Amino acid sequence: VQLVESGGGLVQSGGSLRLSCAPSGFTFDDYVIGWFRQVPGKEREGVACLSQRQDETHYGDSVKGRFTISLEVTRNTVYLQMNNLSPEDTAIYYCATGDPWTIGIMNTYLDPSAYDTWGQGTQVTVSS
Repeated sequence: VQLVESGGGLVQSGGSLRLSCAPSGFTFDDYVIGWFRQVPGKEREGVACLSQRQDETHYGDSVKGRFTISLEVTRNTVYLQMNNLSPEDTAIYYCATGDPWTIGIMNTYLDPSAYDTWGQGTQVTVSS
């Protein structure tokens, strides 16, 4: 049971990237799927999440209006479309899954501690 991220890379400021996250050994049915990012020396930050059960998406303040999370059910893949990137978006990006009941009741959609299965991460670097 694991998650595999892909799509990271080097992009110029103002550019776009699309990250993908696919599960191995399970499907995304009935999970909350989140994207997080981390810069060395800083805490992991919630970027976006999607809850199929609650039919909701949530975004961190720093990415609202620029990033979009989506689920392609037929491919069992979650995407993070990132537009108008800036150097401040440079980080390792992780996807993770969590229990929808717990996260929904506690309203911890963008709290990394609420998620229990993580991918290995993919590096995103935005040059100025």
